[in-house]
Amino acid sequence: MVVLPGESETITKLSGNTDLSGEFDVVVIGGGNAALVAAMSARHYVKRVLVLERAPYEVRGGNTRHTRNVRCVHQQIDAYNTGSYLYEELWDDLCNIGSGPSNEKLAELTVRESESVPGWMSEHGVLWQPPLSGTLHLGRTNRFFLGGGKALLNSYYRTLSAMSINVSYGSSVEGFIEQGDSVTHLLVDIDGKRCQIDARAVVCASGGFEANFEWLARYWGDSAYNYLIRGPVYNDGTVLSLLYDLGAEPAGQERGFHAVAIDARSPRFDGGIATRIDAIPFSVVLNCHGERFYDEGEDLWPKRYAVWGTNIALQDNQIAYAIWDSKVVREFLPPMYGPSSSMTLAGIADSIGLDPDRLERTISEYNTAIVPGVAFDPTRLDGAHTSGLTPEKSNWAQPIDQPPYYAIAMRPGITFTYMGVKIDSNAKVQREDGSCFANVFAAGEIMSGNILSSGYLAGFGLTIGSVWGRIAGREAARYVSG
Repeated sequence: MVVLPGESETITKLSGNTDLSGEFDVVVIGGGNAALVAAMSARHYVKRVLVLERAPYEVRGGNTRHTRNVRCVHQQIDAYNTGSYLYEELWDDLCNIGSGPSNEKLAELTVRESESVPGWMSEHGVLWQPPLSGTLHLGRTNRFFLGGGKALLNSYYRTLSAMSINVSYGSSVEGFIEQGDSVTHLLVDIDGKRCQIDARAVVCASGGFEANFEWLARYWGDSAYNYLIRGPVYNDGTVLSLLYDLGAEPAGQERGFHAVAIDARSPRFDGGIATRIDAIPFSVVLNCHGERFYDEGEDLWPKRYAVWGTNIALQDNQIAYAIWDSKVVREFLPPMYGPSSSMTLAGIADSIGLDPDRLERTISEYNTAIVPGVAFDPTRLDGAHTSGLTPEKSNWAQPIDQPPYYAIAMRPGITFTYMGVKIDSNAKVQREDGSCFANVFAAGEIMSGNILSSGYLAGFGLTIGSVWGRIAGREAARYVSG
């Protein structure tokens, strides 16, 4: 037993056959939100629960480290939400992003169960903070946990320790041993040592395959190698591939992912939320040819920010440039690395490597197309729009004419992939023949393709992980308990 400095939790560092001997009731694969929720949920019913986290302790938690809030149904105003957000509205919001839910039955269950998520989170150690204000527009719909994703994870890991749930870090599942319709053993590499773990039930909550560029390239071609990954290098689809090898049925679109526009200077992996570019609604966005290609003001940012990763992924060289002027510099979170700036549009073009004549012509055409007389209002859909452009800008259109001018280069930042395994309403993983594994369950990003198709709502990934983590952990324990 090792107590790490600064931590009140007790970490069990499992290694070798001695510490892993005997049969675990439920083994959870993964170390982020969905996995930890599943482990805690299972522990309410059974004694021996093991979490296998592939990452080392220092970077545990997968994409959850980069989160801030969860989107849930709630009935009234309180200290953490500025208004009610009822089932019908969340359902409509989910249906109106992309092509809507993949499986309406499972999506409806997710929305309905979301109402009880904040209370469950509080009971398991999570603290909250008052809503953020400004152009994020999330104070009414989303609930912010105090300290962000790392604090959320630390709270949950402390609760795991208090519940006597074992956690093994640096533990990569490399194989399953199947008997009939069940997985009975897991082959695990723990810090370079191979071992076999016996399990009565398994919950797969190990994320998507976004960090596997070869897998992304199957669907996106060589353009995939220009993408940047917002989360850890460990989300490479290893467990998902193993499930497919066992005959699990895929769910979700092959090219589906949650992707946003991020600073092109971001690291290849793990740049997280700080690299996201929020200037887009108040900018014009140009591709490498100096042309606009999508409506920057289509809707409120939390409902449209996740279309921009795909928008840029579809452009030549998978790069785009947001350009704005001094009138709006205080209307959005500033880029972490800082934008280029110039007193002239030609200078801005030079700074980002675009043709100055083409850029100035595009900005001039945009400025001329703005319909006069509609007041700019960053807090709502203001109807300030263009006319005669392709594409039009629907909201927040005002001339870019007040220097200094600013620009930033953006690339697709992939958060997680949607294609995963198909599940039933009890989170059991389904086979291609229509049956289910008896004791294999899934939660979080590895099954998000059952809910999401091509769009995303801010905070809804935590909702999916929390709802289905609870279901998967509970149903795995119930299977074990007979």
